Amino acid sequence: MANNDFDQDHLNTLQRDMGRFSSLGTAASSLGQGIFGPLLGLLFIVVTGLLTSALVDTNNQSLFVIIAAIFGAYMALNIGANDVANNMGPAVGAKALTMFGAIVIAAVFESAGALIAGGDVVSTIAKGIIAPESMQSSEIFIYSMLSALLAAALWINLATWIGAPVSTTHSIVGGVMGAGIAAAGFAAVNWGTMAKIAASWVISPVLGGVIAALFLWIIKANIIYRDDKIAAAKKWVPVLIAIMAGAFSSYLAIKGLKKIIKIDLQAAMMIGTGSAVFFWVMTKPIIARQARGLENRNKSLKTLFTIPLIVSAALLSFAHGANDVANAVGPLAAIVEATKSGSFGTAISIPLWVMMIGAAGLSFGLFLFGPKLIKVVGNEITKLNPMRAYCVALSAALTVIVASGLGLPVSSTHIAVGSVFGVGFFREWDTRRRMKTSRISETPDERQSRKLVRRNYFTSIVAAWIVTVPSAAVLSAVIFLVINWML
Repeated sequence: MANNDFDQDHLNTLQRDMGRFSSLGTAASSLGQGIFGPLLGLLFIVVTGLLTSALVDTNNQSLFVIIAAIFGAYMALNIGANDVANNMGPAVGAKALTMFGAIVIAAVFESAGALIAGGDVVSTIAKGIIAPESMQSSEIFIYSMLSALLAAALWINLATWIGAPVSTTHSIVGGVMGAGIAAAGFAAVNWGTMAKIAASWVISPVLGGVIAALFLWIIKANIIYRDDKIAAAKKWVPVLIAIMAGAFSSYLAIKGLKKIIKIDLQAAMMIGTGSAVFFWVMTKPIIARQARGLENRNKSLKTLFTIPLIVSAALLSFAHGANDVANAVGPLAAIVEATKSGSFGTAISIPLWVMMIGAAGLSFGLFLFGPKLIKVVGNEITKLNPMRAYCVALSAALTVIVASGLGLPVSSTHIAVGSVFGVGFFREWDTRRRMKTSRISETPDERQSRKLVRRNYFTSIVAAWIVTVPSAAVLSAVIFLVINWML
């Protein structure tokens, strides 16, 4: 009993400490919505430009690097405001974290992921979207990358303003494509790559939703609907934690540690399996102690999922920072290389100072403008609790692993939001199924009131996903033509 009291005291202390900062979370949200948020964001961009001017070599193309750094900082702010919500939204919606606690954890782990494991080699023509030989000169290439950065940042800014979580990867892909078409025509585009990206609009959310719904079904069938919920939880929660540990170990090995060591899929799966077994053995006695004395009801089960959910959200942020920071600073690094050597057709590494711009921008954008999208993902699509949010986090990791093994292009944004939708739609189906089994009749109005997913968010978010690439492409093409005409 003493050990159980110790575990429960630690959990209560953590929740109290997070609760003390709830007013700061509200302050961060108000800051982003008022005039001070945009002003502080502008100050960050200006400071980035000034520091870049002090770092770069003085030559006739140094102005392009400074402008690119400014655009990259603006892009990083917008990624922090929009994309990071996918990792923290479910934990906040489930009330496992306060808004401020989520912002602090995300800022720390996003930055750590970007600086420790980010910056793997990035193609200067954005992963084969535009043929390198189609660019007539380094100047045209620089104009294209500047246009892609600004267009993608503007589109994400608009999406954040209207409350739509969109793919930052697809935004920069659309920007590169649009500028490439404006610079070299439609023949310069690798349409095979673009077809795969278009396919991911369907693959990512559907796969994420199905996997999240599957895990929620497992939890409901094996824990929630059991007569002795606590005994069932003692058996299954360590298994679910083991799956999480294995999934994230494989996820980080495949996606998050490229800069440190290259690991193939088979080795990553072996690492994940070993991690799963280790955590299953370690957590069985811990969960057993924590479950002692808990009442046999669903509210008690939420307690057992809170800490694993917080850990999973932190790990998702680390992996996101390692991967998606390149969306902000990849084009900037390519411009730096082009101004130094005139080369733009080969792969280059991202310098540390460029990575720091991206990491700082992610954290700053999250703090100033992130709460709006965190609320959308965590609260406004469907109601989440720690168990449902845990399913979303598990799905995000597992979907990336499955897609990597199959060679399918996926979007982390679409996976996470699709997982939230999957959980909500599964709850609707399960509620109707149980009512039919119990032979409870309902009127059309009652059936409508039982819809657990807000349809207006579903349609608006899906529409935003579909138009992201073409919108960013058109905007980028216009910006490129203006820059080319002016210079």
